[in-house]
Amino acid sequence: MSSMLKSVLTVHEGLAGTARLRSLSRQGERISAVEFGLLVLLGLAAAALSGLVKLNLQIPGHNIIRVIFPMALGLAVVPRRGAATIMGLSGSAGAGLFLLGGARGFGAGAVTSLVLTGFLLDLALVKARRGPSLYVRLVLAGLAANLAALLVRGGSKVVGVGFPGLPLELWWAKAVVSYTACGALAGLASALVWFRFAAHPPGHSGDETAA
Repeated sequence: MSSMLKSVLTVHEGLAGTARLRSLSRQGERISAVEFGLLVLLGLAAAALSGLVKLNLQIPGHNIIRVIFPMALGLAVVPRRGAATIMGLSGSAGAGLFLLGGARGFGAGAVTSLVLTGFLLDLALVKARRGPSLYVRLVLAGLAANLAALLVRGGSKVVGVGFPGLPLELWWAKAVVSYTACGALAGLASALVWFRFAAHPPGHSGDETAA
């Protein structure tokens, strides 16, 4: 098991080479307890932001920013392959614990975002090398996660489970646009804040905090 984790959780050079923050990861070294703990903590933070913090923006699909933003932070500080999946799993577990504790802020769309965003981030970033590629892939991951959330929430409205308010036909016309826009913009905002568009210059360690 340890050898499998070591091969999966290797340092992602594209992430490490463009991150704006100091990396905790070292090339050739296995993931540390501090790195793993931080990923779990950020996954739980994504769950807490998603289910317990309400912005009341009245924009369908805006929840994705509260999921992908802390996960992108995790990828900047712990730039390892598979890191986002760890955050996604811990976020999903955290949502389950919050629900058992009586939290009522987790809708079907929010849970879908928590379950899928980490996996989709890792999948999208497999071959990312530099800033432009990284930006595009983060946008695509945010878009894919939000479209999946849209389908799940729309399906829930079809079968009449929760989500009172606008009739399906009126909600759907608005939601398709807003979920698409929010997913793409959330991915772009996360890329802009946590990663450089250009890679660090040759000889730069990538471990210095951006000015």
